[in-house]
Amino acid sequence: MPVPKIVFFDTKPYDREFFESENSNFGFNIKYVDTRLAPDTISEVKGFNVLCIFVNDVITKEMISPLKDYGVELVALRCAGYNNIDLRSIFDNIHTVRVPAYSPYAVAEYAVMLMLALNRKIHKACTRIRDNNFTLDGLLGFDLHGKTAGIIGTGKIGRVAAKILKGFGMEVLLYDVKPDNEFAEKMGIRYVSLDEVYSKSDVISLHCPLTPKTHHMLNESSFLKMKNGVMVINTGRGALIDAKALIIALKDGKIGYAGLDVYEEESEYFFEDFSSSFISDDTLARLMTFPNVIITSHQAFFTKEALKNIANTTLSNIKDYFSGKYLANEICYKCERKECLKKQKQRCF
Repeated sequence: MPVPKIVFFDTKPYDREFFESENSNFGFNIKYVDTRLAPDTISEVKGFNVLCIFVNDVITKEMISPLKDYGVELVALRCAGYNNIDLRSIFDNIHTVRVPAYSPYAVAEYAVMLMLALNRKIHKACTRIRDNNFTLDGLLGFDLHGKTAGIIGTGKIGRVAAKILKGFGMEVLLYDVKPDNEFAEKMGIRYVSLDEVYSKSDVISLHCPLTPKTHHMLNESSFLKMKNGVMVINTGRGALIDAKALIIALKDGKIGYAGLDVYEEESEYFFEDFSSSFISDDTLARLMTFPNVIITSHQAFFTKEALKNIANTTLSNIKDYFSGKYLANEICYKCERKECLKKQKQRCF
């Protein structure tokens, strides 16, 4: 097998730590680049036949030909989502693989942590204690037990979140375009319509992919269908929520709490240090002013187990490609969920 030459974009110290540890089992030639992949940084791929990118790197239609000209044979996403690449254009030009599952527990547990922190005002309590203020005024929460949780998207992460919330004694309502009825029956919970999730849930947690159909699925219209004071959690993709509509719903009291680990325009800020600068994104800055909103920097995945799995799966994908093996984690444009690859072991077209 030829030794792959891999260039990693948008890398942080923790990326290098975990990939270097796992690479001891593979022996690949790896170069780490701090900058993100974009049209003006594409020349960094010259001399490498594998390109490894993360959630905020972009591959546009115009970048496909230059990537091929530079010799890139394989694009390896070290993440599950792929809405940051032009899949239609790259399909049948450059093989593209991803990490479909790294630790559903990491993300599901984080989503539930956001629920608990918002409900019991942990972020406010910690700040208050640092100021030597030990009062409880304004920190009143509610029991999750007996309340209704709506889970939108029941892939691996959504199912783990449902199990946790069921364990809290909540009634759990599920929604997915492809219901897993066996899971629901086993758990003693049920699938309902999206409108029923909106109208009956006290807490709504998003665990679905970003597609044209799910873009801004939480918007002015859907907010109006929800209970007053509902809690909304998003650890999926930022563009699942219309942030400007969310601000209006927060101001009106329709949305009582929002826990956001992702944001639609996060690429400019998330994973970077702006402590000596300022936030020019007015929408993000406005969201940060609400006391009933917690925003974190896309860190739900950030556990030792997840980083180890991401590194191992990414490098295994690369090894399989150069060994001529079936690429189990290749992304198929036509069916998106890879049914053709799983069943036929070939592409749809």
